Amino acid sequence: MMERPNLHAHISLTEDVNPMIQTLTRTLLLGAASLAIVACETSVDTMVDTAAVVMDSNVPAGFTLVERYTGEGADVAIPYEKYVMDNGLTVVLHEDNSDPLVHVDVTYHVGSGREEAGRSGFAHFFEHMMFQGSINVADEQHFGLITESGGTLNGTTNSDRTNYFQTVPSNQLERMLWLEADRMGYFLDAVTQEKFEVQRETVKNERGQRVDNQPYGLLWERMGEAMYPEGHPYSWSTIGYLVDLDRADLDDLKRFFLRWYGPNNATLTIGGDIDKMETLEKIRKYFGPIPRGPEVEAPEKLPVSLDADRYISMEDNVRLPLLYMAWPTVYANHPDEAPLDVLQDIIGGGETSLLYKNLEKPGLAVNSSAGHGCRELHCSFSVQVLANPARIDSLADMEKAARDSIAEFETRGVTEDDLERTKAGIVSGLIYGLESVRGKVSQLAAYETFRNTPNGISRDLDRYRNVTAEDVQRVYEQYIKGKPAVIMSIVPNGQPEMIARADTWQRYERTIPPKVAEADVDWSAPVDNFDRSVIPAPGENPFIKAPDVYEGEVAGIPILGAVNSETPTTVIQLRINTGQKDEQLDKLGLASLTAQMVAEASTNMTVEERSNELDKLGSSVNGGAGDTYTTMTIRSLSDNLDETIAIAMDTLMNPAFNQEDFDRVKANQIQGIEASKKNPSTVATNIFNKMMYGTNNAFAHPSSGTVETVEAITLDDVRAFYTRNMSPSISSILVVSDLSESEIERALAPISAWEGGDVQLTQMRPYLSATPGVLYFVDKPDAAQSEIRIGKPSLAYDPTGEFYRATLMNFPLGGAFNSRINLNLREDKGYTYGARGSFIGQEDRGQYRASAAVRSDVTMESVEEFFSEIKLFHAEGPTQDEIDFTKAAIGQSEARRYETPFQKLNILSRMDTYEVGTEHIEEQKAILEAFTRDEAKALAAEHLDLSDMFVVIVGDKATQMERLRTLGMPIIELDEDGNRL
Repeated sequence: MMERPNLHAHISLTEDVNPMIQTLTRTLLLGAASLAIVACETSVDTMVDTAAVVMDSNVPAGFTLVERYTGEGADVAIPYEKYVMDNGLTVVLHEDNSDPLVHVDVTYHVGSGREEAGRSGFAHFFEHMMFQGSINVADEQHFGLITESGGTLNGTTNSDRTNYFQTVPSNQLERMLWLEADRMGYFLDAVTQEKFEVQRETVKNERGQRVDNQPYGLLWERMGEAMYPEGHPYSWSTIGYLVDLDRADLDDLKRFFLRWYGPNNATLTIGGDIDKMETLEKIRKYFGPIPRGPEVEAPEKLPVSLDADRYISMEDNVRLPLLYMAWPTVYANHPDEAPLDVLQDIIGGGETSLLYKNLEKPGLAVNSSAGHGCRELHCSFSVQVLANPARIDSLADMEKAARDSIAEFETRGVTEDDLERTKAGIVSGLIYGLESVRGKVSQLAAYETFRNTPNGISRDLDRYRNVTAEDVQRVYEQYIKGKPAVIMSIVPNGQPEMIARADTWQRYERTIPPKVAEADVDWSAPVDNFDRSVIPAPGENPFIKAPDVYEGEVAGIPILGAVNSETPTTVIQLRINTGQKDEQLDKLGLASLTAQMVAEASTNMTVEERSNELDKLGSSVNGGAGDTYTTMTIRSLSDNLDETIAIAMDTLMNPAFNQEDFDRVKANQIQGIEASKKNPSTVATNIFNKMMYGTNNAFAHPSSGTVETVEAITLDDVRAFYTRNMSPSISSILVVSDLSESEIERALAPISAWEGGDVQLTQMRPYLSATPGVLYFVDKPDAAQSEIRIGKPSLAYDPTGEFYRATLMNFPLGGAFNSRINLNLREDKGYTYGARGSFIGQEDRGQYRASAAVRSDVTMESVEEFFSEIKLFHAEGPTQDEIDFTKAAIGQSEARRYETPFQKLNILSRMDTYEVGTEHIEEQKAILEAFTRDEAKALAAEHLDLSDMFVVIVGDKATQMERLRTLGMPIIELDEDGNRL
């Protein structure tokens, strides 16, 4: 998986979060005056400069203990031990026994920034190749073994590093070490030309899906070319140029591996339920025989400057014109990074920012933001605006408005609130980032890779705590005011007059160094003193316990809660049983519009004031409307819960419903609907649902509605929907917190002031699905890929009924990465970046849906492969090996289900929606253990009959229609809204 530049390197936490903050105090306050961060016992700078060695006679042979950090005296800390092996491998261990899980991360200090001109995309390509097996791991076995172990895995590449990671039950640690060591030290002999070609096609498919077939997908590539001089390692994107990949051969790949993927250029970070000494012994066994690679020096930080503004532009298949402006600044961890981040927040960081006030609030822009994307060698300060084409004639107007907003900073200056918001965001972000073992391991690995010490938290806290108003003013004048920038315009096809200014910089003809003869690859596998071909057996299965759940109520509203004592955080979700299902067909989009208006100003507080107060608390209040429920999700440090709930209740109970806000929100929703028609994946899914559920029910349509229905909605409609449908009488509250049940009920007491009467729930109307055996086609001229959807009406959700059994049956067909569908279309044929199939159920309806985005030139062949796999599975069901694999994979994965607050919240949501208790978890275990091949075969025969299915394809008619006719299916052409042509 390719990563885009990180816009906030200083809080580069993964999206998951978790436990064991040994010294996290419950009294941490986030006010600027009270933010007291105690220095760590080991100075970060000292460790970087001296790499002091800690003497310990218990350290196994082959390791040197470099740091031991307990976190004592620090408010936020991740305890760890850092070792270096004799072969140069850095090992970081963090023990956390709160859940029976381990997370293993191997980070190589190589990304696209280590590539040479003419050889772009190698690091990302190599990430794919490293999953294709090694000497002792068969092709496609890597994914299978981890999935069978109940784990989840991935790899990512950016400009500066590549990492591979997996979270598994703790008894599977040794198997993960074996897998990672085998691809580090025993990879090359398993590389074949066939694997090389398949993964080259997979990378091309990924580029097609993420870049070439995606609105605005070429933004990063074009900006990199214009920002950096030719040959600079950031002048090409991580995914690279296809021509470079086409020119590469197998030996190029092997040389790249031998240069960068040695143990002395890697960090192995392990966190979770481990015994550190046993873990070190296993690491020595599997990684010890691997020899050092070539020595690696830190990359040179090349200064970047522009002599004048560079205007560039392109037309694209988009609805909303985009303006992107970027100024070169410093590099990650530079002393000026922190004040530039504060400046970014002031200019474009949400509802408190200048861009919001001047561009979004008046309706000139649908969305605006500022960023300070920092990478190892360079950072850039950016402003991004999606313009409202109904309000501006060209991006020249938008550029002026954006520049005026930036200039306004000079008179506005820096307030105490600005500094307090940033500091609170850093602290709360770090704490939320410790809610999962993956979050902590990822943090340790990143700090070690880029700072030579895993302990970067204290330094981050210090550097943001110490930012002053004068610092922010200084960096504005030094890097932004009057300084040249790259300004890119992306405008709709056929509207070149909308660009900000005529191009002043042209893409150069790339200078590709000639390919020279190089020595043959000289490599031999390391020598072991044990049989490495033996797959390690798992240890004793860990004890897994579902979370304890309590039931209560406040003001007659039922509460379903779980205690999560591992971090001092609280997440609350208010669920109101109203949503899209309750809309009239001529008012589609009303539930969504109402939820957005509730999130606007209240009668007591503007949206800007609310955002400011929440940010200073390190809290968030978010909401939205789905098919069945409208939700408000509150996330807070537990010490700040009372203040956060007060803001949330004011939002819920006192919406101002201002006409000016309504006009802006409604206009943006209409522009969003139009913009979504340019996204082939969205179009395919929307039309598939419309074909599945007919037109009699609101849920068959996009939740945002249609242009016609939204235009017909008035502010009175919104007020009426709020009054009629948003009531405590149809609400429930879910809570995951370190606070007790009584503390939660006390904190939620303000909701007793919420008034509302009884609500008549809307019943589903009968509907007719599309005709089976028909192919519905939507033309997307020149599409690089085709979006395919295949399916039929199926089972409503039932956590312990036939729906659950059908998901077990489907797991080897389309539910796992190494399912038949994905292995066929992605790994064997190279048609797609990913293909899947699944049963999707709601309370009163369901569907089976198989889907993929495939190369345009193999659209017909991809449909045939889908048909072939589904037909065979329908006729024969899964094999016994596949049943065994499913039972092992799903059974073992239970250890990962209850770790984070949001995972626990998902369980509570299921219990609340389907009125089941925690006993359903044990029932699912029993169903899984008793599941047989005969039962799966019967389910496949009943629910996967291809003759009951229809097909939706969004692709290029000019090149694909005649080939699709050879399938022998009736073809009905539709427009982007699903209307017959």
